[in-house]
Amino acid sequence: MLVESIVKWTLGFKSWRVKKVTGTKEGFTAELVPRRRSRARCSGCGKRRPGYDALEERQWRHVALWGIPVLLRYSPRRVTCPCCGVKVEQIPWTMGKSDLTVPLIVVLATFAKLLAWEEVARLFGVHWNTVKAAVARAVDYGLQNRDTSSVIAIGVDEISRRKGHTYVTNVYDLKEKRLLWTGDGRGEDVLERFFYEWGVERTKAILCICCDMWDPYIKSIRQWAPGATVVFDKFHIVQHLMRAVDQVRAEEVRSLKGENPELLKRTRYLWLKNPWNLTPKQKMRLGYLEKLNLRTNRAYLLKETFREFWDYKEKGWAKRFLKQWFWWATHSRLKPMRDFAWMLRRYEEGVLSYFKTRIDNGAVEGMNRKAKVISQRAYGYRTFETFSLALYHVLGDLPMPELTHKFL
Repeated sequence: MLVESIVKWTLGFKSWRVKKVTGTKEGFTAELVPRRRSRARCSGCGKRRPGYDALEERQWRHVALWGIPVLLRYSPRRVTCPCCGVKVEQIPWTMGKSDLTVPLIVVLATFAKLLAWEEVARLFGVHWNTVKAAVARAVDYGLQNRDTSSVIAIGVDEISRRKGHTYVTNVYDLKEKRLLWTGDGRGEDVLERFFYEWGVERTKAILCICCDMWDPYIKSIRQWAPGATVVFDKFHIVQHLMRAVDQVRAEEVRSLKGENPELLKRTRYLWLKNPWNLTPKQKMRLGYLEKLNLRTNRAYLLKETFREFWDYKEKGWAKRFLKQWFWWATHSRLKPMRDFAWMLRRYEEGVLSYFKTRIDNGAVEGMNRKAKVISQRAYGYRTFETFSLALYHVLGDLPMPELTHKFL
């Protein structure tokens, strides 16, 4: 098989032919020309139109053949379109003004999902910016062609992008477990940008939104999606409870510093771990501490009692339990537990909404961990633009351009 046939086969076009292929030390260069009497398609409407003139020759980088670089050269035609005016013809082997062919974009973007971009650049003998450009093209194509009609439940959370309280707000589709949108920073204005870009019609289709008990998020949701049910994330609530128990322990450690400093030393995770995850040695020590009249033990018992809250099937029974538990916590003489109880009282409606929708941000936490792995794999990203490309590419479950030939 000739190299000309291989180039044509991998590109999959019919209205062009490979005029000739020349080989040098730098690689193969394939010159493309349109077939005789073929009419070019308008890049605006996609219809075949009469020719106008031709532009200067352009060059595209194609997938390497046996490790040998392949370049394509072609002089794009311009057409006269009654609808769009004078337009450059539609070129099927490229996307926009990119100097990479679609197959090379797909190959580089596929490897960029698995490896650091610097490693992909080294493997393919290209610059890091070339890999970034391929990912950007793949992400643009995916965002324009993804199906978001089934999005009815979303989760909102933020992650730290770098040191210095630099955050990124991510919005996830809880049903399909994919990233829908990412924004630089956190707060009411950031989430407002999501709703503005998402549009009125798609926002109306959202039935429930799961988020943390953070007022800026709540305010933005109430303003832009008043018809959606706000559900406060189960895992964040438990996280607040754990923090309250640990505060009680830390206060008691300080109070026992002069009298018995060794009593609660290295016991932090005894009170925070699930009972079934304790080692035999930890169970013995916890059993001993439970016999003492410790404030930390009272907080621990309140924590374990609160576990029953999530087992209720009906919202009404869960509300009765929460009322009883609120009385226990507020009369426990433990300030961190009282503060946690009053926080639940302030956000009671959103907490109890869990029993109506049964959604949480468990999948969000998993995807947040993947987002941190993406950042660590590249030893961090200098700009938000690059980080957002990596997040969309790996977590967005975006469709890729279809190829006539599989390179991987």
